[in-house]
Parts: sequence; structure tokens; C-alpha cells
Amino acid sequence: MAATSGLWSLCLLLLLVSISSVAPAQAAEMEIEVVPMTTTTEEPSSSCANPVSVEAACRGASETHAGVAYDHCVESLGADPRSKEAGNMHGLAMLATKLAIDHAASTESKIDDLAELEESPHARARFNHCLEQYGGAADLLRDALDNLKAEIYGKAMEQLSAALGASESCEDAWKGEESIPVAAHDREYGRMAHIALGFTHAAA
Repeated sequence: MAATSGLWSLCLLLLLVSISSVAPAQAAEMEIEVVPMTTTTEEPSSSCANPVSVEAACRGASETHAGVAYDHCVESLGADPRSKEAGNMHGLAMLATKLAIDHAASTESKIDDLAELEESPHARARFNHCLEQYGGAADLLRDALDNLKAEIYGKAMEQLSAALGASESCEDAWKGEESIPVAAHDREYGRMAHIALGFTHAAA
């Protein structure tokens, strides 16, 4: 009986030693499995890390660019549902550039309609000058949008700056006249192009 009891005690001791040696190994294995989960977390991209509201973006642009009026900027961007999806400065710069493209196209269309109705060769020549200016501006803005998508901000700003000249050149063609037929369209296009430039500068 004593021998049997001693044998059982020895078996129990070996079992306890076995359990105590396995548990730490399992715990260590669990820790090794958890570590990769924390080290593989990706950092958010810079364009997504800085969300900005339309109001904040317009405030910044109006403070750094004389051609941007805060109230007009908020009204123009806020009225477009896409502004809520833009999320950050990069997205708002792209949206403003798209709106500038739309304004250039609508102004070009308006000028074309007026030119067809104009009987004076001199006035028609002025309209044709404006058509050339806005056609070139639309191309520059589309190129700027492509560079914005690629985050080539310096080139985009150069093209946006060049596109600003369309409204000024068109209005200059009508100097000496009592009224400028496309003044309202010129003004609105110029203001939106300034916003696009201001936003792009802030996103760079």
C-alpha cells in the first residue's frame, strides 16, 4: 500500500509540473500572436488626417488671397452637396477647381450666344477674343485638376494662376464701352478661380 501511495504521489507531482510548464508557453504564444496586430496598424494619409470645414477653408483662403471673399466662398461651396463629401483641404481644392471649370464653360457658352446675335463686326471681334480666353482657361483648369488629383500642387497653382487671366483679359477687351455684356459671368468665374487657387495653396 505504501508503495502504491508513493507511486500515486509521484504521478501527481509530475502532472502538476507538466501543467505549470505548459501554461507559460501558451501565454507566451498568445502574446506573440497579439503583437503583430498592433504593429501592422497603418497611419492615415496626410490628405485624410486633417479634416476641414468649408467655413474654416474659406476663412483661411480669404486671409491669404485678396481675391477670395469669405461670405461668397462659404455660400458658393456650401451650396454644393459635394462639399460635405470633400472632407479635407485637398478635396475642397478639387471641388473648387471643378466649379471654376463649370463657370468657365457656362461663360464661354454665354459669350458664344451673344456673339451670334451681335451685328457689329467690332463687337463680334471682342466676343471672339473672350471666347479664346475662356477656351484656354477651361483647358488650363482641367490640367490643374489632373495635377491636383496627382497632388502636384506647384504645377496646379501655376495653371490656376494662368487661368485667372481670362476674366481680366475679356473685360479689358471692352474698355471704353458703357457696359460689359458678360461682366457678371466674368466676375463670378474670377471669384471661383481665386477660391480654387487659395484652396490649392492651402492644400500644398
